[in-house]
Amino acid sequence: MSTQIKVGKGGEFLIKSTHPSDVFIPEDFTEEQGMMRDMCKDFINNEVIPHLDRIDVQEEGLMQKLLDKAGELGILAISIPESLGGFGKDFNTSLLVTETVGAGHSFAVAMAAHTGIGTLPILYFGTKEQKEKYIPKLATGELKASYCLTEPGSGSDALAAKTKAVLEADGKHYILNGQKMWITNAGFADVFIVFAQIDGDKFTGFIVEKGTPGLSLGNEEHKMGIKGSSTRQVFLSDCKVPAGNVLGEIGKGHLIAFNILNIGRIKLAAAALGAAKKTATHAIQYAKERNQFKQPIANFGAIQHKLAEQAIRIFAIESAMYRAGADIGHKEDDLMGKGKSFEEALMGAAQEFAVECAILKVAGSEMLDYVVDEGVQVYGGYGFSADYPMDRAYRDSRINRIFEGTNEINRLLTMDMLMKRAMKGELDIMGPAMAVQKELMSIPDFGDEPEGVFAQEHKLIANLKKAILMTAGAAAQKFMMGLSNEQEILMNVADMVIDTYVAESTLLRTEKLISTKGEAATKIQIEITKTLCHDTADKVNKAAKDAVFSMAEGDELRMMLMGVKRFTKYAGHNVKASRRAIAAYLIAANQYSI
Repeated sequence: MSTQIKVGKGGEFLIKSTHPSDVFIPEDFTEEQGMMRDMCKDFINNEVIPHLDRIDVQEEGLMQKLLDKAGELGILAISIPESLGGFGKDFNTSLLVTETVGAGHSFAVAMAAHTGIGTLPILYFGTKEQKEKYIPKLATGELKASYCLTEPGSGSDALAAKTKAVLEADGKHYILNGQKMWITNAGFADVFIVFAQIDGDKFTGFIVEKGTPGLSLGNEEHKMGIKGSSTRQVFLSDCKVPAGNVLGEIGKGHLIAFNILNIGRIKLAAAALGAAKKTATHAIQYAKERNQFKQPIANFGAIQHKLAEQAIRIFAIESAMYRAGADIGHKEDDLMGKGKSFEEALMGAAQEFAVECAILKVAGSEMLDYVVDEGVQVYGGYGFSADYPMDRAYRDSRINRIFEGTNEINRLLTMDMLMKRAMKGELDIMGPAMAVQKELMSIPDFGDEPEGVFAQEHKLIANLKKAILMTAGAAAQKFMMGLSNEQEILMNVADMVIDTYVAESTLLRTEKLISTKGEAATKIQIEITKTLCHDTADKVNKAAKDAVFSMAEGDELRMMLMGVKRFTKYAGHNVKASRRAIAAYLIAANQYSI
């Protein structure tokens, strides 16, 4: 890859165009990274998939043994610095591992909680002593970790936590009292990252070890899915925690919680991607095996539509996720080059691209829900049977729209972060938004039609961004400080942002592939991109119209509707032919392999 890496800003995609050569695509992974992926895939296929039924009934000690095996292979230590017993790999490598393990159902949840929200708070916010004590053992799996944030009365509103921490008179210990719920890995964790309020208003993180007097667990929760994942309540009753186990600064626990969640969101998209590829492969193989009306159901256009659409959505999320992952990695390198520590650099990079992390959390989880739902449909009656793989895939998927902040919260966060950055002058959104308003008042440019395989798609993406700026700008002007109360409109615009980012990422990936492989070798990716853009134009049109009708009337309404029509115009594409070509490719490959 080029050494002249352009380091961008989070959310900047909305106001700037990106050149295909400046994005990372999955085809850029090195042979070494491919070997790590294959090692993880072998582990999941050989050690996890054959034992899913045993995992789901939480056979005593099984999950811990699997985590130990993953530790022996180094899978738990990918992103941990070499100085602390890890491999020190870059962010996209950690995403690749998370994606591959994502096919492991409940094991994937346990591992993600351990390596992510369980380990990273200590790695990025711990003292030197805390890191040296815990991180090497977390890297090998000798210690297992969990993360205790949610309470009965505080879910998405994490700062409303009521768990209290009081410093003893001698200053040596804090006494913690409270209740945490939905705690992943709680049943076997050795280390608990716990958040509590010191003096009632200083939200602070603590490292609490298993066996600490006053720490106790509830029974395992009976869940819709991810049944093999240990999920319990954690009770803290006069729990005596050494003052040296305060994590980060007192009163700054929100920095830990929110920054770790940024990373958790994009990694959730990675896990969803891995699960979706596995599910799509099952659907393809079953469609070839299942005969109806004297032929495989894979021959039918209705089934081919489903297989192709699964692939389109998977390819799109993969494109967007590794684009954002590379942006985070480049920003991390840039910050370290400017003198920031390893810890400060990754936290700063994840915070910079928090908008993209929220986008991917929403888009990734909803992509997987679509893939598993259609997977059940392809299997028909057998899809509803617990003896076939779609039952578990369907149930396990649903939690992802709730994990790491609900999708509703993440949609609102996307807009909140963009608006705040605009108000602070960190993103020049207002200038382009005003330019769009002027364009609306002018005569449309009917100049020469653009040329090239993706001429229409480039024009569409540029115009979709104008539709976003027009709608968001009008909402900000109309409601001003009251905009936060207009959640329906904000979510309309968030959907426009999400769909545009994913479509642009897909276009950039395919263009980069064309530049290296040529059009003939990239035919399926071209079909995917054009079909996605065809559908994205309609989706953005619908979201924009919903927002406009919700806030305008009279001449203003008519003018904005003209703008929506102009900015979502797309020549269209023969999506039936494209989906049939995509399905034929998948059926011939007998798996998802794009």
